[in-house]
Amino acid sequence: MIHAPILAPSLLAGDHAHLAASAATVAELGLKWLHIDIMDGNFVPNLTFGPETVTALRRHGNTLFFDTHLMLARPDRYVEAFAHAGADLISIHIEPDYDHAATLARIRALGCQAGIVINPDTPANAIKHLLATVDLVLVMTVQPGFGGQPFRTDLLQKLTQLAMWRAEQNLSFRIEVDGGIDLQTGAKCRTAGADTFVAGTSFFKAADKAAYAASFALL
Repeated sequence: MIHAPILAPSLLAGDHAHLAASAATVAELGLKWLHIDIMDGNFVPNLTFGPETVTALRRHGNTLFFDTHLMLARPDRYVEAFAHAGADLISIHIEPDYDHAATLARIRALGCQAGIVINPDTPANAIKHLLATVDLVLVMTVQPGFGGQPFRTDLLQKLTQLAMWRAEQNLSFRIEVDGGIDLQTGAKCRTAGADTFVAGTSFFKAADKAAYAASFALL
């Protein structure tokens, strides 16, 4: 299945003193998704937000689709907290050692969509057995932890492989990319099979965010 492109600006690149305002900027442009990176300082070398941040954004009336990316050593311990806080989609990494299948099932039982994430050096085969159980596959196109890193073009073949499996198995999961995404790298990812684009630095630093968002809609 080929999906229409979705731009999911990353809150990580917004103004951390005014997160609600950054989220509101996304909504005012008519965009539907907001990507929220949750980092624990363990699985990745950075700390960001917690469930309380998600709750606070909802309390301020934000109705965006919260695309919540758990970069945690034990995401299975936190899916309930983020679901109750207002996440719409919760994505978990394949790399840590926990029960991935059970955690994905738990996310869905909580009423959220479920995603699986692979780091740049993790082969696509590592998640092949889970593809029928997810709504989204997130391919990290930089090593996770910090924004502003350059895009890794060698990962385009991973997108092509996932898109091929999706077609062969008649599945409908979205293929999301995160890391160094701008209009140029986004176009390459779209050609390779991606349909959901996390843009942080390039979105929030764009001089004309409306034009930037409109261009992504045409990928």
